[in-house]
Amino acid sequence: MVVRRAPVTQPVAPASAPLTEEQVGDGTALARLVRARPWLVDVVVVVLVVAVGLVGAGFGWEGAAGARYLGLYPRDSGIERTVAWTWVAGTVLGAAVLVLRRTRPLVATVLLVGLSIASLLVAGVLGVLGLCLAVALSGVAATREPRTTWAVTGGVLVVVVGAVWRWQDLGLIEILAWAGSVPSPLWEPQQFLAQPNFSPGRRMGSVLLLLVLVLLGVAVGSATRSRRLHVQELVERYRALARERDQSAALARAAERAHIAREMHDVVAHNVSVMVALADGADAAFERAPDRARDAVRQVARTGRAALGDMQRVLGALGPAATEPVPGGGEQPQDPAEVGLATVVERFGATGLAVTATGLDTPLPQDTAVRLAVLRILGEALTNVLRHAPGAPSVEVTVRRTPTAVEVDVLDAGGTRPGDGPGSGRGVLGMRERAALLGGTVDAGPRPGGGWRVHAVLPWSDDDGGA
Repeated sequence: MVVRRAPVTQPVAPASAPLTEEQVGDGTALARLVRARPWLVDVVVVVLVVAVGLVGAGFGWEGAAGARYLGLYPRDSGIERTVAWTWVAGTVLGAAVLVLRRTRPLVATVLLVGLSIASLLVAGVLGVLGLCLAVALSGVAATREPRTTWAVTGGVLVVVVGAVWRWQDLGLIEILAWAGSVPSPLWEPQQFLAQPNFSPGRRMGSVLLLLVLVLLGVAVGSATRSRRLHVQELVERYRALARERDQSAALARAAERAHIAREMHDVVAHNVSVMVALADGADAAFERAPDRARDAVRQVARTGRAALGDMQRVLGALGPAATEPVPGGGEQPQDPAEVGLATVVERFGATGLAVTATGLDTPLPQDTAVRLAVLRILGEALTNVLRHAPGAPSVEVTVRRTPTAVEVDVLDAGGTRPGDGPGSGRGVLGMRERAALLGGTVDAGPRPGGGWRVHAVLPWSDDDGGA
């Protein structure tokens, strides 16, 4: 006998790598560089703050000198040096604090508020610390909930605006207005002006500039956070779809395995039970009736070929094509759905089972699922009689077709010899599952007068005009 191996199926391609936030947010080359090296952003921010602060310190020196010559400060106060050095110190310290804005934005914000108050107390200037506060608040908005962001922003504005209103002497308007007021040989400014250092109009300019910077920083940080959350949502949605796809595939595989297991149970249990019974009969009749023994052996061979063909079809996804010849020769087995009810009953009758059948010539519906279910349920019921009720004096098989259903009844009178044990229960379960897939039912249980009864009802519809 030649054993032919089933062709190896193609391996399933591994699932693609999970989507990452970097892949979703992958944009320009600059964006990829920033994601790969986030510290570059911190370096750029520090460099810009230092550059703006040093330039602003020069303007602050000129503005303070002009204010001194206008008489707003004593002539010998040297206020411009105080303003310039305070401005530079605030620039350096503010830039250093901004290094914390990515990991500890709240700490950076609190430290910058303290530096702002100290700068106003020492020299009456806010300097570049307003810009630093805006950058720090952008970090808060990028990493915290909106409620936290606006609470911190409101607290910063209240404290810093109050300090500006109370202690600032030189703001943006003063610097721009007084930077050119240093006396020259052609112009001598009027000194000791009557206007005091405090001016609500000038303070409003500084307050409005601070408000614009802070709101701009919060807007940038909020946009960054929104984009990050959107990317995370897309990634999570993709992963959820991937999980659902994998679960669906796993369920499909499990259903297919259950289907194959059920079909294999039917094929093996039915045919092997028949083959065992035929072999036992051939052995018993070998001496006294060799012709009958020879016929039984031939029937074993035919049943084995049929079982092998059924197994090849059940494992069609893993086995050879249906056109492949059956090992051992013989005719190619038919499709199970095309096997007649009489053929199934005759196969069990050949084992010595006393079967009385009615309705075997009933035309079954054209629905292949219904036809196969009828054959499998009938075969399973007769197999159970053969295994668990050997020597039963009578087995009655009835097949009826109504306008809405096909009914199968298998009744036995009980065995006269011990059976093969209680069984696994998979046969009855398989019958019920088959019927349930078609919307039908299977009732299996002992009869009041002894024996066992299987009653199956399989609904069908005449959508195609009947059988």
